Amino acid sequence: MYVKLKTPKIGIIGGTGYENFSLIKKWQTKAIRTRYGEVQVKTGKFGDKVVIFLARHGFKYNHAPHHINYHANIAALRKEGVNYIITTSAVGSMNPQMEPGDLVLISDFIDFTKHRRNTFYGRKPIYTDMSHAYDPRLREKIKEATQSLNVKLHPEAVYVCTEGPRFETPAEIRMFQRMGADVVGMTYVPEVVLAAEVGIPYAALALVTNMAAGISPKRLSAEEVFEMMRKKGAIITKIFGRLIETL
Repeated sequence: MYVKLKTPKIGIIGGTGYENFSLIKKWQTKAIRTRYGEVQVKTGKFGDKVVIFLARHGFKYNHAPHHINYHANIAALRKEGVNYIITTSAVGSMNPQMEPGDLVLISDFIDFTKHRRNTFYGRKPIYTDMSHAYDPRLREKIKEATQSLNVKLHPEAVYVCTEGPRFETPAEIRMFQRMGADVVGMTYVPEVVLAAEVGIPYAALALVTNMAAGISPKRLSAEEVFEMMRKKGAIITKIFGRLIETL
């Protein structure tokens, strides 16, 4: 649920190639200890808002998707008292209308991870509703921010999360297409689930960096992912800045 707060704290989780929110020039680096491990974050002020920035793969990009400590990351943001979590990541597209360089707002997900702990509750029989995993009001705020900046946005996209670290096969992509998916990545699950469990509104703005396997005419590589994020990262920063101003 979106609630206008006097001095909200906003958590930003940066994905592949997005390790800094450059609208803030003065950061303080701190380590947050949680029962799941220690997390390095940067904290700063944007206007009257407190921003806590966390690099999903680590600030040295040293954590593969299947080895990210998602529990520690979300627990750290909760411990810091964030009111909203906004995130970005690189995705591959299996929808011909969503091309490399396009921004997509994730509206739902399909979980094809295999070996990840996906709950804070362990063996407790607690069942979290995922009807609106990506917070509707926060998503509307992102739409408004992109419109105000005259930035093209695909306002809805179904995301498939795979285990990684390998890219998907063409056969897997064809299956995902039949299931109604638009884009594919390796990191939003269990992150979005854990945010829902602790009750923090969560939204995901993803950048299409490549067409998926079997659709792209060339071999997939991490280099093209980083290159596209370098080209478009500044636009994401502007959108996040405009969004934060409205929270």
